[in-house]
Amino acid sequence: MPYHHNFEESEDRSTEPPRNKCLACLKANTLTIATVTGVVIGAIVGVVLRNTRDSWSEREIMYIGYMGNIFLRMLKCLIIPLIIASLVSAIASLDLSLSGKIAARAIAYYLTTTFAAVVLGMVLVVAIKPGVGHAQKNQTLEVDSRNITTVDTLLDLIKNMFPPNIIEACIFQYRTKLIPTSDSQTDIFDFKISTEVVQNTNILGLVVAAAAVGIAIAQVGEEAQAIGNFFHGLMAVSMKITTWVIFLSPVGILFLVASEVLEMDDMASVMSSLGLYFATVCLGLLIQGFVVLPFLYFALTRKNPATFVHNMGQAIATAFGTASSSATLPVTIRCLEDNLGVDRRVARFALPIGATINMDGTALYEAVAAIFIAQVRGVPLDIGHLIAISVTATAASIGAAGIPQAGLVTMVMVLDTVGLPAGDVSLILAVDWLLDRFRTAINVMGDAFGAGIVYHRSMKELGLLNTSTSDISSATEATKLNKEKQKNGKRKDKDQDTAVEMSRF
Repeated sequence: MPYHHNFEESEDRSTEPPRNKCLACLKANTLTIATVTGVVIGAIVGVVLRNTRDSWSEREIMYIGYMGNIFLRMLKCLIIPLIIASLVSAIASLDLSLSGKIAARAIAYYLTTTFAAVVLGMVLVVAIKPGVGHAQKNQTLEVDSRNITTVDTLLDLIKNMFPPNIIEACIFQYRTKLIPTSDSQTDIFDFKISTEVVQNTNILGLVVAAAAVGIAIAQVGEEAQAIGNFFHGLMAVSMKITTWVIFLSPVGILFLVASEVLEMDDMASVMSSLGLYFATVCLGLLIQGFVVLPFLYFALTRKNPATFVHNMGQAIATAFGTASSSATLPVTIRCLEDNLGVDRRVARFALPIGATINMDGTALYEAVAAIFIAQVRGVPLDIGHLIAISVTATAASIGAAGIPQAGLVTMVMVLDTVGLPAGDVSLILAVDWLLDRFRTAINVMGDAFGAGIVYHRSMKELGLLNTSTSDISSATEATKLNKEKQKNGKRKDKDQDTAVEMSRF
């Protein structure tokens, strides 16, 4: 097998225009329509079951959501092989200078849109003031109230980029733990510093490790051909399994949504106290996902963003149903490659990075939530606090794992910036499960738009690389043919000499 893998589609897509365009459209989007239908039916089933009795036990809810949890576990099982194999095979197949350009474009886009989402959320929450005049009673819900500082959180983010054990990074990650040496100690910076292991995949560390392996394979060249082919094969196998799992998404998402609806508190009472906050976050997500991101896509590619969103429907619906951008990664890759024709090298290089560091919806939500809680508690915020929130929310969203409700953990970091206790997260927990699904859908849309923009901006370099790769392949084939001709010529000369010798006898 040649070292430079051909990622282009080999099948011929030139087909005759269908007679019935409506029927052809339904056939092409059957899975997307089924997934969206699963979300709607799941919500209806949940509401109907809630009205049949006053309360449902935890075990009964577990039974209803069982099939959905199985589907979610299957998706999560594909995260690690997909991230590692896609990054290694993509970087190994690209020229190193081009890899650097694609990475720079992707990271610049992701950081820009994340910061823009934070600023948008802050403008909306300051203008609407959803927390003014809505004092909340203290709730006794369980939240992550560990002792931590913003500096330690940022340092943990960098530390986890370099895991000491790659195998361990698939299961655990480290974080700083501050322990007071005495009951009278109040200054958190004087607490004893220790570390603890949390059972949560260190996605950021795996991304850095996979990128390093891909760069090494590209630099070593011919000697590492077998390793490059292995990761390319692993990616192909993972995508094939993904296609099997995706067919279960309508049923799995139906049961996931139904169980969540059964589990939620009384929606009328929740919306009476948190309705304006909920509407503020949703408005921000709507503007970010359907105004800001499409405008950037159109401005940088001159292509129709509505077509792009339509072709990403399956991934967006899966993101809403699973509330996990990492679990949606296999579906996102498939939609970009099959529906939008994005080069596989770009999609498999940019999307794992985006699923790790690009959290537009989470960043917007954390900025809005922090200022909302400050408004509820009557804490005045000056321009310095707002700038600190914008920077911290951007950093916190990068550190948020792509798992359901991971943003609640990093919310503690943002609240610390405003000087609010971690327990105040409980004020917004009642609607967080639903907002988590909306912001995950926006996170996935941001990743996909980023990959589409990076692909468009890199088409010239990718075309040159394809040309040089085909030239290398042609040269290799020509060399093989010349060697075969030389061998055949020598064989003919030898046969003639043998015939002459035999004629002498």
